[in-house]
Amino acid sequence: MRMRIALASDHAGVRLKEELARFLANSGYEIEDMGPHTEESVDYPDTIAPAARAVAGGKADRAVIICGSGIGASIVANKIRGIRCVLCQDAFDAEYSRLHNDANVIAFGARKLGIEKATECLVKWLSTPFEGGRHAQRVAKITKIEDEEAAR
Repeated sequence: MRMRIALASDHAGVRLKEELARFLANSGYEIEDMGPHTEESVDYPDTIAPAARAVAGGKADRAVIICGSGIGASIVANKIRGIRCVLCQDAFDAEYSRLHNDANVIAFGARKLGIEKATECLVKWLSTPFEGGRHAQRVAKITKIEDEEAAR
């Protein structure tokens, strides 16, 4: 089964999202572009939250989200229970977010990263497995915190 990837952005990230969608489709991934599809101004929570929820609900294996800085998008995604989103600046962030944190959503800042750097990060992120071991207990503690906060 092919890995399913949800993509979403705000208006600032539309072009980068479309380029990454083409790259992913050409690389054999199943993609769902959750919008927007124009550069008309949108509020990023309206598109980012559904992409993160697709991962949390099992409709997508991972998500790629983009806004101007990547900051707002990552904050929104990390509000969704079960999401571990990394704001990625380079291949190191991509690799270690998977190795140590089992990140299931990656965020990019379209005004900070070009297609080459974003693609490099995405390839590293998609190809890096979770290391498990001592990191599994740390991820479990993150999940426990989420559960405790949800019960409050």
